[in-house]
Amino acid sequence: MSKRHRNRPPDAKVHASIFAALGDETRLAMLAKLAHGTPQSISRLAEGTDLTRQAVTKHLRVLENAGIVQSARVGRESQFALKPDVLNDLRDYLDTVSRQWDDALARLKAFAEN
Repeated sequence: MSKRHRNRPPDAKVHASIFAALGDETRLAMLAKLAHGTPQSISRLAEGTDLTRQAVTKHLRVLENAGIVQSARVGRESQFALKPDVLNDLRDYLDTVSRQWDDALARLKAFAEN
């Protein structure tokens, strides 16, 4: 392992995979549909888009691999549901990073003013 990655916090890889999954407008649109709390099928998520079922499935697998959604078989269909706890944890992480930056900027301002 390189020195650059040796001191990385253990959650950094998890956070990076979540941010990568969220970095796509199609996947963000799917999350908006799932945010209502009702699990939805691939067909339902494809409605109103130009995406094929295969494309929707590909995007859902990325979200599932990042831990943002979960799937369950219901009859012959897979139903996908948002895992809001993952996004809440990510929000907490971003709040921590924001506080760290605020503190660093305050120290820089104090240094520059002295």
